[in-house]
Amino acid sequence: MVKSMYEYIRDQWKKPDTSFKSPQQQRLIQWRKEQNFFRVEKPLRIDRARSLGYKAKQGYIVVRAKVRRGSLRKHHIRSGRRPAAKGITKITAAKSTKRIAEERTSKKFPNMNVLNSYWIGEDGRYHYYEVILVDPYHPVIEKDPKINWITNPSSKRRVLRGKTSAGRKGRGLHYKGKGVEKVRPSIRANQGRGK
Repeated sequence: MVKSMYEYIRDQWKKPDTSFKSPQQQRLIQWRKEQNFFRVEKPLRIDRARSLGYKAKQGYIVVRAKVRRGSLRKHHIRSGRRPAAKGITKITAAKSTKRIAEERTSKKFPNMNVLNSYWIGEDGRYHYYEVILVDPYHPVIEKDPKINWITNPSSKRRVLRGKTSAGRKGRGLHYKGKGVEKVRPSIRANQGRGK
């Protein structure tokens, strides 16, 4: 079977070359200097963007977002405790950095709805993601039957309600069956059931 162009691009991104003077390493150096939310002309990973619903037409934009790496930064306490009881290390957020990037991007572009996002790199300090945004009030989007579901009022602020792929994963909705009986329709809706 003949591989498509997108499959070759996908194979290259499975393990990107980050050696010194490689294109990816030079990008990371440049991205770190730039602002947290930077609108780009076209997606870096066209195969991933297309698979997540991106189209090169009016109403779609792509924003590169960066989010800090690692666990939460807690203040070092002075009083006497053994290190394990201080509660400083190994404390991580309940949300993934991808989900945080999507939410912050949606607040930066309040007239757009987040469609999805994907990883494009990481260095010692930051994770970098490209977030696909759609303008629900654009005439081209309203006429397109494949994407005009995003114009419905039920899709407003969808990223802040955990409706994107990263949000659904964080809510446990990527799994079905035994062990995840209490995640649907939501964890809060299931509180108190089965006692």
